[in-house]
Amino acid sequence: MKKINIVMLVVIAGVLAAIIGMVGDFSSYQTFASAEEKPGKEFQIIAKLDTISNPMHYDPIQDPNHFTFYAKDEAGLLKKVVFNGTKPQDFERSEKLTMTGKMENGTFKCSKILMKCPSKYNNDQIAVGTAG
Repeated sequence: MKKINIVMLVVIAGVLAAIIGMVGDFSSYQTFASAEEKPGKEFQIIAKLDTISNPMHYDPIQDPNHFTFYAKDEAGLLKKVVFNGTKPQDFERSEKLTMTGKMENGTFKCSKILMKCPSKYNNDQIAVGTAG
């Protein structure tokens, strides 16, 4: 076998290994419990807003980029969520939240929120996030 063929096989094997390694990092939606197992790692969590037992807190005069609320994930676990951005318009009306962020000290630090708003005729989704 020629040296060029051996080099090409090694390169192809390396590319395949890299692709397989990256696919392992693409995660589907997680729960708060699985995010707590790996603090500091970013996850996407689907949850519902809980305003019945825990109020939202947003004071734009004190800090316009600090919004806290409580959400219950699909497994039923309730956690405090901190979003470093302004409170999204019509946030209270959202049916479902898809949040991207990481767990820190039992609190989910959210960097991006995708809201599914109830609509009689079409499925509206609004994305909100912070730069950086």
